[in-house]
Amino acid sequence: MDWASKWALYSPDKIAFKEFESGQTLTFGELNRLANRLAHKMTADYRIKRGDRIAVLAENCLEYIVLFSMAQKTGCILVPLNYRLSASEIDFLLLDAKPKLVIGEPKFQHLLEASSYYHKIRRRWSLDALTAFCDKAIPTDLDAHFPQANIRENDPVFILYTSGTTGFPKGALYTHKMLFWNSINTAMSLIVNTESRTINVMPPFHTGGWNVLTTPFFHHGGYTCLLKKFEPAAVLQLLQSEQTTLFMGVPTMLKMLADEPGFEQTDLSSLHYIIVGGEPMPVPLIEKWHEKGVLIRQGYGMTEVGPNLTSLHQSDAVRKRGSIGRPNFYVDIRIVDEHGQTCAPNQPGELLLRGPMVTPGYWRNRDATRKALEDGWFHTGDMVRQDEEQYIYVVDRIKNMFISGGENVYPAEIERVMITHPAVAEASVVAVPDPKWGEVGRAFVVLRSGETATEAALLEFCGTRLARFKIPKTVSFISALPKNDTGKINRQALKAMV
Repeated sequence: MDWASKWALYSPDKIAFKEFESGQTLTFGELNRLANRLAHKMTADYRIKRGDRIAVLAENCLEYIVLFSMAQKTGCILVPLNYRLSASEIDFLLLDAKPKLVIGEPKFQHLLEASSYYHKIRRRWSLDALTAFCDKAIPTDLDAHFPQANIRENDPVFILYTSGTTGFPKGALYTHKMLFWNSINTAMSLIVNTESRTINVMPPFHTGGWNVLTTPFFHHGGYTCLLKKFEPAAVLQLLQSEQTTLFMGVPTMLKMLADEPGFEQTDLSSLHYIIVGGEPMPVPLIEKWHEKGVLIRQGYGMTEVGPNLTSLHQSDAVRKRGSIGRPNFYVDIRIVDEHGQTCAPNQPGELLLRGPMVTPGYWRNRDATRKALEDGWFHTGDMVRQDEEQYIYVVDRIKNMFISGGENVYPAEIERVMITHPAVAEASVVAVPDPKWGEVGRAFVVLRSGETATEAALLEFCGTRLARFKIPKTVSFISALPKNDTGKINRQALKAMV
């Protein structure tokens, strides 16, 4: 479906997107006109056709939205590249995706120039040139209607690469069908309609930047303000001035917003609630936002499925603290043990997902596709449990689990205990070899500013709250936990420190 042309018909003068840094906006009519212009140029001058890849190395910008709308018209595939990677990592992604065209923002051009495969790609375009081409003030003959290509629902619109912290990145295929059903699931779980307004601070190389709220809002005719990066003071001000109705962030962001000097004075009455993902939000922080009159909706998602898969209703934010909620409407789940048998309530098992929002697989990677998909069920690799009311709780990633003295140990369970210590700001646990038990845990701890704690004190604290085999053997105090590009703790980097 060509969303831009539809909304250009229904609401041509309504502002659809705004770029915070420049203040530039696009109405639905302008967006459709520029997408037509770009589709004509891409197909005529660059010979772009259905299935061809266009790699983009750029921050959030209006041109990215025009490219997305052009992809809906032509059937080409956008490959958002992560500008936080090294040149060698960029080179791997280009070699894997084999794009027909690369578009680069000048500030990241050095990453492209240092990639050997980049120089083998014939067609290259600067983002500045694309910006000039998409000048809405100068109409051209190319603005005329572009007849949509014969796109099938399982054709990809994105290749979204995983972070690759445990090996080479995998390119998840994100299809037109997934776009639609993710939007439907989102709107049935949250309040998303033509009056919806959001601020997007998530990067465009991540599914969160595109598919948590941006594409569902676009599909439903809402409004999105794009930011290139998260700045707490600016975001807090925009939540008020943009009359934001929904906002998505991770707990770290919400803590930074709540710590802003102007938090208490900011009018956030337009917000229905805030959507939280990535990790469970601490109850004191939930309560602080609730006292401000802003409710919290926690959820769960992943690049290959959805990504909007579960939601915890705001009324249960405290009662069911730590839960990711229940599955969204068109999401089927199973929780199975290592033998593939359905788990009993509160028994940990792997979360399997099925539905129209599941990826058909990974780009040029049959082995990874075969391992992830079985009889239509996607194996998430996440260990979860479901209580008697069918609320789901993430226990840990299966790959993070280790066996100590014959017992399964889940680092996330230990970490949730450790961060309740008043001196601990962050904690992460990884497995280290042990001659007696096979493996034991080593905790890496970041202390709160001005606080002190000893290894013995923290281990004693864990001993009153955890079974003996779960207690870490040692504690290392560090100034900051290493994190990947999406803000998640990089456990491989921690293991390298051991």
